Amino acid sequence: MEKTAYKIMKVYLFDFFFWALVWLFFFSFFSVGSQNKEFIFWFSLILSSITIVAAYYFTHQLIPKFLIQKKYKIFTLYACYALVFIVCAVLMTVVFGFVFFFNLEFQKMPALTKNSGVIIVCVLLMIALASSFKILKYNYQSLEEKKTIENKFLQTQLKLKEQELKFLKMQIHPHFLFNTLNTIYGFALKKSDEAPEMILKLSNLLDYILYQVNKPKVFLKDEVNHIKNYIALEKSRFQDSLNIDFSNIIFNSAIQVPPMLLLPFVENAFKHGKQLDGVLTIKIKLEVKDDCLVFELENSAIKSLNSKKGIGLENIKSRLKMIYDNEYSLRINDNKNSFVIKLKTPINNEK
Repeated sequence: MEKTAYKIMKVYLFDFFFWALVWLFFFSFFSVGSQNKEFIFWFSLILSSITIVAAYYFTHQLIPKFLIQKKYKIFTLYACYALVFIVCAVLMTVVFGFVFFFNLEFQKMPALTKNSGVIIVCVLLMIALASSFKILKYNYQSLEEKKTIENKFLQTQLKLKEQELKFLKMQIHPHFLFNTLNTIYGFALKKSDEAPEMILKLSNLLDYILYQVNKPKVFLKDEVNHIKNYIALEKSRFQDSLNIDFSNIIFNSAIQVPPMLLLPFVENAFKHGKQLDGVLTIKIKLEVKDDCLVFELENSAIKSLNSKKGIGLENIKSRLKMIYDNEYSLRINDNKNSFVIKLKTPINNEK
């Protein structure tokens, strides 16, 4: 409330000083060649009143309601009415001075106060000046409002993007958790020496998925290590029914990528891959060349016309789109006995 009252008072003070300057201009201009200060005072006061009424009519009625709303014909019509009022009011002011201050002796009137054309031009100039302030103020407020709306829109888009990215990350948490726990349980019953190692690998993998995934970037070598942990856990579950080959050629250990960039593809291969002749075959190749990360994955599969595609790959595509925009390529080939994916992304060109 205090801020609003301060703004209103500030507007009133500005208007007061502005119109005081207008009156001073009229008084100084029309007093040239005249010693009758009383006449010039009242003459300037009446002209200022005419100017104030006409200016407020333009700035509070015609400009906001018609000119800004692009109703040019109505604006022109009412502007003509206002011009007629101004001309009549100025002529009446001249007659007022002629009758009450100079006793119908027209020659005794100051030269400038007898020239109706000059008076009308001066009044119109002041009205135009006030109207220009109004238009400039409107344009400034419009720009500020537009910037505010744009900033709010960008902030909202950023928040939505962050929430969507978190949602997509949550959906790619490994579905194999219960299967792995059952496998570990089986090894524990047998008191196998592999059980502690599997628990450690699972613990590291879950730490990566649940906590490290919130980081914007991770080292590529860490992503590769967690893929290896994932493969090791799946090997323990599949035993001899899994044939997997993972080759990676990475010479720069400082390369960083978005977390969980590649692991979902590997998870998808285990989840949707099919065993042929009792064996699930997966081939993974990862290399860096020409400043790009190239990831290729092929798993054995059985193509079916009635098979339903899950949301996993769609989520991965959405995430890639959000991270790289159009600066990546993803090719998917669903063949008769294999499912092939080839991903190519820039190394340091994420949005």
